[in-house]
Amino acid sequence: MDKQLEFARELQALAQTGLYYCKDKFCRERYERIREIAAEMLTARTDLPLAKVKDLFCGEVGYQTPKVDTRAAIFKDEKILLVQEEGGWALPGGWCEVNLSPAENVIKEAREEAGLDCVVEKVIAVQDRAKHNRPLYIFNVVKIFYLCRATGGEFTPNIETTARKYFAEDELPAFVEYKCTAEQVKLCFKAAREKFWETYFD
Repeated sequence: MDKQLEFARELQALAQTGLYYCKDKFCRERYERIREIAAEMLTARTDLPLAKVKDLFCGEVGYQTPKVDTRAAIFKDEKILLVQEEGGWALPGGWCEVNLSPAENVIKEAREEAGLDCVVEKVIAVQDRAKHNRPLYIFNVVKIFYLCRATGGEFTPNIETTARKYFAEDELPAFVEYKCTAEQVKLCFKAAREKFWETYFD
């Protein structure tokens, strides 16, 4: 874990919570300054412009919680479906929409990115992104991997994905590792093979 990034995220979360609950003018000024320091720490760490960091990192209100990313593991003939994007491959998925449950979201993502209608069968894993994927984000992210079963559909290249293909476990391609890793995909293979799977979590 990048300790400077970890400290900056914690400072930002404390400042955001303080700004939401605190009514005292002087306390609010202190929380605003803590938030600025967190943004300046990230700028120094990432070389992103301060204005960009503030826009991404300091624009939310209320108690800060992690973002949710859902991923679909869809199998056919003991091969897993991957979609091609940004120079590599990944499990279909993405950020959870505010008006959808995580399971509904993964169904939507599979349809949009892979052109497949599917049903969710079980939860494979719930992971803290920072423990498994690189590069680190300025946000905390929870990743939920679902075992899904395709029921139909047809792929059309789109603005997010250029191809889809099923891969055997011993022929996995290069991954877009900030979305999913070989380790995470192999965990999906393991879950698909086991009749009684216990959800992995960390």
